[in-house]
Amino acid sequence: MKTLWLSFLILPFLSSLGAEDGIGPKETKPKKARLPKIKEENNILVLKKSNFDRALKETKYLLVEFYTSLSGPSQILAEEFAKAAGQLKKEAPAIRFGKVDITDQKDLKKEFNIQEFPTVKFFVDGDRKNPIDCKGVREASAFITWVRRRIGPSTVVINSTDQAEAIINSEDLAVIGFFKELHGGAVEVFYETARDVPELPFGVTASEEVFVSYGIRENTIAVFKKGKPVHNEVSEDGKQNKVALTRLIKTFTMDLVTEYNLETSVKIFDIPVENHILLFTPKNSETFNKTYEDYESAAVEFRGKIMFILVDTNETRNGRVFEYFRITEVDVPAVRILNLTSDAKYKMPADEVTVENLRSFCHSYLGGKAKPHVSSEEIPEDWDKNPVKVLVGKNFNRVAFNKTKNVFVLFYAPWSHDCRKLLPIWDELGKKYEHHGNIVIAKIDFTANDIQLVMLDRYPFFRFFPVGSNNQVVVYDGEYTLEAFAEFLEKQSQPKAEATKKPPSGESKEDLTEEETVIKQKEEL
Repeated sequence: MKTLWLSFLILPFLSSLGAEDGIGPKETKPKKARLPKIKEENNILVLKKSNFDRALKETKYLLVEFYTSLSGPSQILAEEFAKAAGQLKKEAPAIRFGKVDITDQKDLKKEFNIQEFPTVKFFVDGDRKNPIDCKGVREASAFITWVRRRIGPSTVVINSTDQAEAIINSEDLAVIGFFKELHGGAVEVFYETARDVPELPFGVTASEEVFVSYGIRENTIAVFKKGKPVHNEVSEDGKQNKVALTRLIKTFTMDLVTEYNLETSVKIFDIPVENHILLFTPKNSETFNKTYEDYESAAVEFRGKIMFILVDTNETRNGRVFEYFRITEVDVPAVRILNLTSDAKYKMPADEVTVENLRSFCHSYLGGKAKPHVSSEEIPEDWDKNPVKVLVGKNFNRVAFNKTKNVFVLFYAPWSHDCRKLLPIWDELGKKYEHHGNIVIAKIDFTANDIQLVMLDRYPFFRFFPVGSNNQVVVYDGEYTLEAFAEFLEKQSQPKAEATKKPPSGESKEDLTEEETVIKQKEEL
């Protein structure tokens, strides 16, 4: 009766509303047209600038791959990403996968600062400003585990020795955290680390029985390989660092010494260790076994600090690596350290590869005492006689950072087909500006000369060094044609009072003109 009574009260009110809107008693308001569904490919949302915000609003958890179809690593990742997307779409519909081709979607590339391909980011509750980076994940199962650990528990709580053994023996590698308390302090760092290492099973325990079974007395993180403990790390409140712990644990996914090849190259760079030491030697040499044994022995002490890599100089497919490090046949066996952040290379002073010499070299490097090894060709006698000036390591800074000249430089590799095809066009550009007093067109063989500049690219690439500054570099990313080069050069060579000033302290890239990407030299000239 109450419902009926309310209907009598409400019906006249609704009728009057309809009359006011010009809708008759038998008519209804037109419904809003539904937007078409976002296009999908292999269970992955195809995202663009026009639908990205909508995808965030409609999806609680969205894992997005930013890729380019021309990138080999992007193509390799695509299949695994699709497998994970299909499985989670069935099991957990609130979790969706998306992809953005940054070749076309340049605005999204800029917004999310995409520097390498592929890059994967995780968006939660439509938060566009604070996506979580998903780094080093390559397999479908790891993507699934990574997402689940982000939205739920990152570890399995262990209450018995049987449970611990089950986790330890579930995979070749497993990690168990032994903590007196399962909340606060160092254990929170352990939980965060587990979220970033989805390829390994993680367990955590506060059980006295489990502590006793494994001979653990204090808070400890233990790594097990094929059921046996291989590393114990005592964990103290305030002294544990997630980055360092992640780095240490991930190194156990690789051997003490990893041979560089097509299969391991991606994995090597997935491990967050910025220091790589490389041994260049032929594997079929008579002394190889002894050299390798010493190299492996030295590696034990520096696990998590320096990654030890072996490069077989008899493998022709490693030719690019030899060129990058300037290694020739007469140099081997040779040892180099590379810092991935600065791109600086270091040469082991001693010729003989022994445990003692390797340890001394590594300690010297980590202690900041080793000096970078800089390669340079000799300056050709006729380096400035032709319209295109020839630069090498020894004259690069003097020419490129000449405050009275606008200098446009091609960085090339002699073996690159794209570079060889480009050189005649670059010669034409040199002739066009041969008699412009303040413009210099130059080239440098980047495979034979170390130049300490940040933000270097794949060959060929170009940098413009404007007049009046010793620390500004403008990136050219236009077409490889004479007309495009000339147009860029004319625009950049025009007097710019603001652009040629040294940015005041604290000024950011965004404060400079849009055409310029200003980067700093790594070392003072």
